[in-house]
Amino acid sequence: MILKLKCICLFMMSIALHSQNSSQITSSLEIISIETGEREIIFQDTLHFEAPNWSVDGAFFIINSKGKLYKIDKLNPKMELIQIEGIRAANNDHGISFDGKELAISNNNGGENNNESQIYISSIKGGKPKLITSKTPSYWHGWSPDGKTLVYCAERNEQYDVYSISSEGGEEIQLTNTEGLDDGPEYSPDGKYIYFNSYRSGNMHIWRMDSDGKNKKQLTFDNLSNWFPHPSPDGKWIVFISYLENQKSQHPADKECVLRLMNLETDEIKELTKVFGGQGTINVPSWSPDSKKVAFVSYNRR
Repeated sequence: MILKLKCICLFMMSIALHSQNSSQITSSLEIISIETGEREIIFQDTLHFEAPNWSVDGAFFIINSKGKLYKIDKLNPKMELIQIEGIRAANNDHGISFDGKELAISNNNGGENNNESQIYISSIKGGKPKLITSKTPSYWHGWSPDGKTLVYCAERNEQYDVYSISSEGGEEIQLTNTEGLDDGPEYSPDGKYIYFNSYRSGNMHIWRMDSDGKNKKQLTFDNLSNWFPHPSPDGKWIVFISYLENQKSQHPADKECVLRLMNLETDEIKELTKVFGGQGTINVPSWSPDSKKVAFVSYNRR
């Protein structure tokens, strides 16, 4: 079975990596311009937090910390707990629907030390969530543009693959079936493609397939470990995170990484910025609505 030290692992795994020196770590919610590379810190705290989603109106972000989800207003940044009934062990696989009304959550129902993540949907304001996936572990990564389908990574029969399921629940559909980790699936804004990262080649690379799982195509070919492709709302770019050292199929925290941008028309890749992080930095969709900026979390040991 593949060991997965990454966003799809239990939320406690990432916390454990920081727990011994948590008082010495600063988490920073930042945004970066894809045109200029200018970085802006929106919010900082010594509390460990992860994985920012940017709201569809651009007004706020959603992050996870210690099993809970929080809203951070862009103009008045502070952590505001989103009250979601029964969600006490949310990991860093969460995200906002295209219409901005709902929130997908991956919650570890087995407690802190069991790999039993299931996917729920709640109102973005909180309240009582609906269970979507009955099988465990399941880790959300993307909404379809019409809101009718979720895509996610799941372990079945000791293998991690990409699956889809109706946002109303029901039977899951397996979209990949390859030895080696397939992870991070996310729809293109027109719903035609699903981008994901895969270890099937023996190195972690970015791939694309049709939304029904057909016509898989490798997009990166370098020696870096490439994770979590996020298509921009205008469909022109994907942003992803690359480890400077080969991490094989793992996704550890506290590593030197780089955020990179791929032009989907030319396949050209450029570096946006270096960042100390990895696990928790940019696990989930984090583009600004106008496709001009990306949100991420960086970490600093003091």
